[in-house]
Amino acid sequence: MQFYRNLQPPKALTFDLDDTLYDNRPVIRRAEQVMHDWLAEYHPCSHSMAREDWLQLKMRLVVQTPYLRHDVSLWRYELLKIGLMQLGYSQPKAEQAAQEGLERVLVVRNQVDVPEETHRVLAELGRKVPLLAITNGNVDAEKIGLGQYFSQVLVAGRDGLAKPEPDMFARATALLGVAAQDILHVGDHLVTDVGGAKKNGFQACWYNDQQRQLHCEPKVKWLPDVEICRLSQLLDLV
Repeated sequence: MQFYRNLQPPKALTFDLDDTLYDNRPVIRRAEQVMHDWLAEYHPCSHSMAREDWLQLKMRLVVQTPYLRHDVSLWRYELLKIGLMQLGYSQPKAEQAAQEGLERVLVVRNQVDVPEETHRVLAELGRKVPLLAITNGNVDAEKIGLGQYFSQVLVAGRDGLAKPEPDMFARATALLGVAAQDILHVGDHLVTDVGGAKKNGFQACWYNDQQRQLHCEPKVKWLPDVEICRLSQLLDLV
């Protein structure tokens, strides 16, 4: 554990989900594979589009419609819809297929291996202070067994613009009924989590389980208040 500022004892904690409470990288790889397998099996016209073509279309869509970055489910739906329309589908047919594809992906997206240590730490923390989750992703906290620990789970798109924008931080403050400076936000991302927390008056805990060096990170603009490498270290802060 490393402190960068004097940490005030938090009266509430907010948590990022993906790559903080579990390793999300293999989940996303499987979800992407499911999408391409589904396209290949049920929409063979997609064979003319390589994975790189889909990725390039995804990036073009977010340039044209920046809001998509704040709602990853909508972004994937639009990717499938527009891609299939470019392959000759009518808009109604493309919309129906895109919804089916999104549902297939979300099934795998919610097959998450949550470590027992995460359950243990959250249960113990929850006996001490209120907990709330703030995610830019589209995982369903209830389906992966984490919803029970949080008074609320705020999801980008549904509940406001994605972190580091102020929407969900402001909503979390109101829901918790605690001053922003008395909330400690815990997350792995130095921009969306650490930066978002500090920009919005929260204390910030950087969860760094990958042995990253803060001074070597190119996107660092805000120092966290504290850095941890194990979730159990939070038990010493509350």
